[in-house]
Amino acid sequence: MNKMRSGWSRTVPGPAPFPHISSIHFLVLGFLFLLMASLLSLSRSIHFQPVCLIKPSALKPRFPFYPASPLKSRPCPLWSSSFSVCLLRSRARSHHSSLRTPIRSEPLRSPPSLRSFCASAASDVVEMADTEANPLLKDFYFPPFDLIQAEHVRPGIRALLKKSESDLEELERTVEPTWPKLVEPLERIVDRMAVVWGAVSHLKAVKDNADLRSAIEEVQPEKVAFELKLGQSKPIYNAFKAIRESPDWEKLSDARKRIVEAQIKEAVLNGVALEDDKREEFNKIEQELAKLSQKFGENVLDSTKKFEKLITDKKDIEGLPASALGLGAQTAVSKGHENATAENGPWIITLDAPSFMAVMQHAKNRTLREEVYRAYISRASSGDLDNTPIIDQILKLRLEKAKLLGYNNYAEVSMASKMATVKKAEELLEKLRSASWNSAVQDMEDLKVFSKSQGAPEADDLNNWDTSFWSERLRESKYEINEEELRPYFSLPKVMDGLFSLANKLFGISVEPADGLAPVWINDVRFYRVNDSSGSPIAYFYFDPYSRPSEKRGGAWMDEVVGRSRVMSQDGSSPRLPVAHMVCNQMPPVGDKPSLMTFREVETVFHEFGHALQHMLTRQDEGLVAGIRNVEWDAVELPSQFMENWCYHRDTLMSIGKHYETGESIPDDIYKKLLAARTFRAGSLSLRQLRFATLDLELHSKYVPGGSESIFHVDRRVSEKTQVLPPLSEDKFLCSFSHIFAGGYAAGYYSYKWAEVLSADAFSAFEDVGLNNDKAVKETGHRFRETVLALGGGKAPLEVFVEFRGREPSPEALLRHNGLLQVA
Repeated sequence: MNKMRSGWSRTVPGPAPFPHISSIHFLVLGFLFLLMASLLSLSRSIHFQPVCLIKPSALKPRFPFYPASPLKSRPCPLWSSSFSVCLLRSRARSHHSSLRTPIRSEPLRSPPSLRSFCASAASDVVEMADTEANPLLKDFYFPPFDLIQAEHVRPGIRALLKKSESDLEELERTVEPTWPKLVEPLERIVDRMAVVWGAVSHLKAVKDNADLRSAIEEVQPEKVAFELKLGQSKPIYNAFKAIRESPDWEKLSDARKRIVEAQIKEAVLNGVALEDDKREEFNKIEQELAKLSQKFGENVLDSTKKFEKLITDKKDIEGLPASALGLGAQTAVSKGHENATAENGPWIITLDAPSFMAVMQHAKNRTLREEVYRAYISRASSGDLDNTPIIDQILKLRLEKAKLLGYNNYAEVSMASKMATVKKAEELLEKLRSASWNSAVQDMEDLKVFSKSQGAPEADDLNNWDTSFWSERLRESKYEINEEELRPYFSLPKVMDGLFSLANKLFGISVEPADGLAPVWINDVRFYRVNDSSGSPIAYFYFDPYSRPSEKRGGAWMDEVVGRSRVMSQDGSSPRLPVAHMVCNQMPPVGDKPSLMTFREVETVFHEFGHALQHMLTRQDEGLVAGIRNVEWDAVELPSQFMENWCYHRDTLMSIGKHYETGESIPDDIYKKLLAARTFRAGSLSLRQLRFATLDLELHSKYVPGGSESIFHVDRRVSEKTQVLPPLSEDKFLCSFSHIFAGGYAAGYYSYKWAEVLSADAFSAFEDVGLNNDKAVKETGHRFRETVLALGGGKAPLEVFVEFRGREPSPEALLRHNGLLQVA
């Protein structure tokens, strides 16, 4: 689609310049204007906003700044050039196409100048019709996910960029160091683009296709260029500095002080202080990094869905539970094997999490486990989908960016806006590593002894594709718990009911279905309304629970759709209410059974809901620090990991653990076994996370791109201290490490462990008052809501934690929960 033109309404040439114009030519012009009039009439009839056709400026798209501003579910600065990383989103299938009015060109014998004019005018008419019909440019609160198609992205984003650039120029011309003349117009400028780009990127994550990729790839450089222009605006930067240095500084609220300080810091990190040539180099780096990160993620998705293992002999998948067999047959049906059944096959194994984990934990066929494992660790590491050169280039450019900004390495850039420093993060990781190592060594010895007792020929030579299988057998033997046999007790509807009951008890909110209130991208998506104790709505959220390996990226995440904001108020008085979406990749319903979850999948839903709660229950009216915005990255996992702890609370587990057929609660003896099994292989699981976190810091603080050591050599070296069983020599998991190369965790993966300390200590406040003391639990929950969940990024996270806990955090609770305290 063509870019929107600045104006076609030039004066029609008169007889003097065009002496050869005949009556037929005026008939053509008359037809053209009639056609335009009919188009405008049609646009009005379907409620499009009319466009004035008088002067060029009137051709700019119109869209009132509606309530919206999705910054990633991580603290992405409002006018940071890192938007392209923070706003990972995706695509939806449209049931309607944009308005198109074909204009046929008749072979009239008219002068070239007139033909050119007619063609230009006709093109502009079509362009205006496309723009007016574009769902991205409509005034909406809930994005029209059911209408957005790839064809809307180019014209929609370009129209928004044009409007945003005009608004930025106006702000720079009129800016004053006051809230109404600086911060409020700045928020409005960014909000619409953030919402629209967020919707498009979200659809790419959950409903990916080639056309959408192409459209995003084409307009992303233009979007990044605008973000850089905004982030490097000296008039805006100077205005924020003027507020910081004004005598009225101390009169500002804590939230407003945090906004000003964050924007000054981010402007510097965006290169505002760089000289022209260095700033140009910086901008080229940012453009290239955005492109590389997107390509990295696409390669991971494509390589994941490329692997398919067709199995026709049931002996080859002996040990797989019924749920996995059902999923394998269901996948086979979708791939053309119409008669596939769970009982008789054929079955298709994929690298998507539900399928991959079932094989690794339950397949007795060791050869199959090895094949699937090797495929998994080598994703995106060869051929056209090889991410190795992309990683090398990303690390090289990040280091160059750090040097331009005056830092020694990219880790220092990352830490500039976090709670920790590189040194403090390394100290925490080493403390946890030393506390976990001996326990992990014992875990491996236990596996060897147990597998030998079971007559396993591989007992003396356990490999990476054996550990999950034998760990599951040992867990079953030691605690008499079979994860697959627990699935019937964890049906998705019952789990959600129990989760919402817990939220009501702790935070005084109620969650109710609101399906149909907002458009969704696929029918499986549920929509909910969150109400306060009086029954008034305070937030909304979408929930997309099921795995779709052909179009949906892996993992689980929460993200903003719109955030709470006074500036973006819909009625001019009350703040705009926040909207979130939660996305998981669990086992879909098979046959007439609901989605039956593993306990780990239950924990994942609780985790993502914790993120959503911080977004939805914020009381901050300043949009730039509401919810998860401006929360330091290494503190943003606190509410999510805090919620996971409740999965082990007896009353909570009994409320979610009800048999999907009989309604029977999970037996008490099973609950006790689950509790006992909580620390099973805790040392090994801790080391796994520590490997990722340590490797991330190593690559971004000490690694020299192009030096004597490759990225895979660094991984081997880190693994010597963080893995009891060394990775395979061909292990290239780095090529699918999306967190740090296609997400926002570069030099920040340690945040999971950092926040785990905070979350475990926060949960221990409930343990201190007694988990069975309902009154005390409610009071503590209220305090958690009014601090951790309510204050958002308007207060430093350490201050927020102290306000809730009464002291600074301690790692004691984390080590105790993991059964590692005595080792430490």
